[in-house]
Amino acid sequence: MKRILLAALGAISLSACAQAPGGGQAPGATASAPVAKPTVAAAQAKAGTPDARAIEAVRVLNPKVKVERVGAAPMPGFREAIVAGQVVYVSDDGRYLFLPGSGGALFDVQAQKNLSEDAMNVVRKQLLQTIPRSERIVFAPTNPKYTVSVFTDVECGYCRKLHSDIAEYNRQGIAIEYLAFPRMGIGSDDYKKMVAVWCAPDRRKALTDAKNGRGPTNASCKTSVNQQYDVGRRAGLTGTPMILTAEGVEVGGYLPPAALRQALDKLAAEQAPVATAKPGA
Repeated sequence: MKRILLAALGAISLSACAQAPGGGQAPGATASAPVAKPTVAAAQAKAGTPDARAIEAVRVLNPKVKVERVGAAPMPGFREAIVAGQVVYVSDDGRYLFLPGSGGALFDVQAQKNLSEDAMNVVRKQLLQTIPRSERIVFAPTNPKYTVSVFTDVECGYCRKLHSDIAEYNRQGIAIEYLAFPRMGIGSDDYKKMVAVWCAPDRRKALTDAKNGRGPTNASCKTSVNQQYDVGRRAGLTGTPMILTAEGVEVGGYLPPAALRQALDKLAAEQAPVATAKPGA
């Protein structure tokens, strides 16, 4: 949670340069000056006030970031805080924190949960279930401890790095089920290579060859590559590889075998039911 918040607050949006259609000022219109909202420096916030609760909420999630200023938000019931050069919104009771922007998320500060990510986990799980195992390229040990779905691309460097260690992932007890995500888009040369892989009689060999620059470049058959690409987009994929658990939890992009096993072990421990003592024990 704290790592995610730190990354989100420290990130710079690269999509801000694009202007949406119709976003310009209408001809003849006069721009009105923005109304300045009163704020106070974080150090001046009085204890027990919504300002102080907003500052504390940020510090609960990530004590390393600095709250610069805090004040009233444009919507009632929230405070607006400037944190590490970005704007965040915190409910007046300090319970919820919202990070705006393309990678925005809503946090329950008290429960230490990313509510937006929880909702996406449900969506991702449902989306993954639409792709049958027969349409995945599977590299698995005999009795895997964990199974993950990995959206991959034959050209991406980290995808190739991950696949070069496929035997070690299997030794770590992790089954890798590959899904196609040609990052250059439908109809690209990259896409054609991935279609050729999925058309090959031995998909595992074809994928390995393609990641080593020896793969097929052209083939024509009915595949689910388009469907898998669509699922990846709807699952919120922004780069390859993307590693998802069966529950739809995004573990990350590229992770070395031991690090992925550690991450999966941690998730399993967090999701394990808490044992309760029996009466009279």
